Amino acid sequence: MEELIIDGFLSDDKELLMDEIMNQFGQEILQLTYSYVNNRAIAEDLTQDIFVKCYKSLHTYSGKSKLRTWLWRIAINHCKDFHRSWYNKNVVIAGEAMPSNGSKKELVEQAVIQKEEDDELISAIMKLPIKYREVIYLFYYEEMPLKEIAVVTETGINTVKTRLRRAKELLKERLEE
Repeated sequence: MEELIIDGFLSDDKELLMDEIMNQFGQEILQLTYSYVNNRAIAEDLTQDIFVKCYKSLHTYSGKSKLRTWLWRIAINHCKDFHRSWYNKNVVIAGEAMPSNGSKKELVEQAVIQKEEDDELISAIMKLPIKYREVIYLFYYEEMPLKEIAVVTETGINTVKTRLRRAKELLKERLEE
């Protein structure tokens, strides 16, 4: 699929190219932004802003990294900018929770227990500081290799390893409480 998108860079149809990029990466970017802001409405707004930035910056994509890595770098920087913004610090939004998986009534006791444990884990992850949350998300949920996480987060690979180890330690402490 990425080959089709790369071929799109050679054509002049930016709208078609953006459609392909949004279809392929839209859900991943939404999940990433949600992991930063913990609010669905804000995550959707940020995702839209990210794709607008991507559209305006298509000419700067050099192909030195994967398209996904380039897009994730834009997304992470935008989320960090949002966290530093006046809006984030001064505007209070009425919270809306992401719909949880397994909203159907589950009859099997084990399935209910598993869902409670999953919810507890997700809650613990969302309470981690952002620098730990992002490496946990990228490593376990997006299954990125450590080298790619280092590129995306603009840190060294040893920093990524340390943050991953520290995040696991924090999660273990919080889940054992």
